[in-house]
Amino acid sequence: MNKKTFIDIFYLFTLATTAGAVFVLGALVAAVVFHSELYLSIPILSRYEEGKIMGEIFRRFSYWAYFMTAVILFYEVSRYKVMQIDKISILSALGAISTLLLFAAVYVPKILEYQSRGESAIDESFESLHKASEIDFKILLLMLIVLFARRTYLMMAKR
Repeated sequence: MNKKTFIDIFYLFTLATTAGAVFVLGALVAAVVFHSELYLSIPILSRYEEGKIMGEIFRRFSYWAYFMTAVILFYEVSRYKVMQIDKISILSALGAISTLLLFAAVYVPKILEYQSRGESAIDESFESLHKASEIDFKILLLMLIVLFARRTYLMMAKR
């Protein structure tokens, strides 16, 4: 296996891993954390405490989001330099980078800031911010899936 093939495989693997992580965090982890009363014999955690747990999970995921932003940027720029890119891969890469950065650099820090102010700070503006972060996460998943599919197609087409 040559170096370029290894890089291509690594790129597809990291895209798939990230899409899987986004899906698992959004659909599975959040569903369990925010409904802890279903899994504990008594409701121990308030919604605010459950949010603090989820906030820490997303804070840690932000490190991966920054890493993936760099991976996508460097890979797609390298493909652009050798003209192995098209509109779909450009737009989905830009969409993935934008939503990753928006989530990691804007939504997570703002949510953690609200949480640090205490339960009384959780108001309608927080709920709006939270809803926007959920929409961003869904768009991120879509962008990663499109980018993965398009990159796979382009890699197979050149063979």
